[in-house]
Amino acid sequence: MTFPDLTDDLKQRMPELRGRLAANVSLADITWFRAGGPAQVLFTPADEADLAYFLQRKPKDLPAFVIGLGSNLLVRDGGVPGVVIRLGRGFAEIKVEPGSRVRAGTACPDVKVARAAAEAGIAGLAFYRGIPGSIGGALRMNAGAHGSETKDVLIEARAVDPEGTIHVLSLADMGFTYRHSAIPDDWIFTEALYEGKPGDPAEILRTMDEVADYREKNQPIKERTGGSTFKNPPGNSAWKLVDEAGCRGFRVGGAHVSEKHCNFLINDQGGTGEDIERLGETVRARVKAKAGVTLEWEIIRLGLPREGRPTGEALAETVGS
Repeated sequence: MTFPDLTDDLKQRMPELRGRLAANVSLADITWFRAGGPAQVLFTPADEADLAYFLQRKPKDLPAFVIGLGSNLLVRDGGVPGVVIRLGRGFAEIKVEPGSRVRAGTACPDVKVARAAAEAGIAGLAFYRGIPGSIGGALRMNAGAHGSETKDVLIEARAVDPEGTIHVLSLADMGFTYRHSAIPDDWIFTEALYEGKPGDPAEILRTMDEVADYREKNQPIKERTGGSTFKNPPGNSAWKLVDEAGCRGFRVGGAHVSEKHCNFLINDQGGTGEDIERLGETVRARVKAKAGVTLEWEIIRLGLPREGRPTGEALAETVGS
C-alpha cells in the first residue's frame, strides 16, 4: 500500500524543523519481525526540542505513533497512516552521574545502559542485559527480567505530550504495574534517570554474562521474533499455557511458535504481518479453550490490515483447531 505523500505540507508548516521526514518508508526493514507495511511518514527528530516543535505544529487530526528499536512491535500489512516517529541519535546518549546514577536517552538499547552502568561500578541495572529493546519501551512497559523491573531503579523520566509540552515525571507519576505504565499512550518518552548502588564492575559484568547465557539457552534470540508475545497471567506462565494447549511449534504461513520457548513467535519463512497476528490469535483461542485463560498481548500491534482483511480475534477463526 502507498499513502499520499504529506512531507512537503509538513515541511511548509515547520520551517525550523531539523529532523528528517520521509514518505512511505517500509517498517519491515526496521522491525525485528521483518514484516508489515510502510509508514505514511517516518519522522526522525534531531532532539527533544525538535520533537516538541514538530508536535506543536503538526495538524491535530494527523495521528502520530512512536517506535523504538522495533523489537516488541508487529506492524500490520496495510501500513501505518499518519506519522511514525523513530527516535535516533539525538536520544541515544548515556551519562554516568554522581550518586550511582545513569541518565539515558530513550533510543538507547537496554543492553548498552546495563553495560555502561556495569563499567561505572553501578549495580542494579544488570537485568536490562536480558531485555531486547530500548529504554523508551522499558519505560512504557515497566520492562523487567530475572526478578527486577524498571520501577526498581527509575528515579524520573522525561516525556513530550501530543501538544509538544515537555514533562518531567517522578517514579510515582509513572504509575507502574506489571508490564504497564499509567502515562498516556500518546506521550513520547525522551529520557530516563536511574539510580543503582555501588558495586564491583567485574561482579556486575559476570551477572550480565549469566543473564546473556540464560537467554541464549532458553530463548530464540537469534531468530526474527518480537520477544515475549503474551503477558504472564496472575499466578501462571504464558509459555506453560501455550505449551499445554498443544501450540509448541504450531505454524501459520511463514511464522511459527518457537520450539525453544513457547511464548515467542518466529518469522522464519517470510511471514506477513497477518501470518504473525493470526498465529498469535489462534494460540490465544486455543489457550482459552484449553485452560479458560485469555492471554493478553505483550507485543504492540500497529497499523492497518490489507484492504478487506480482518485483524485481532477474528483472525483465529480462519485457522482450524
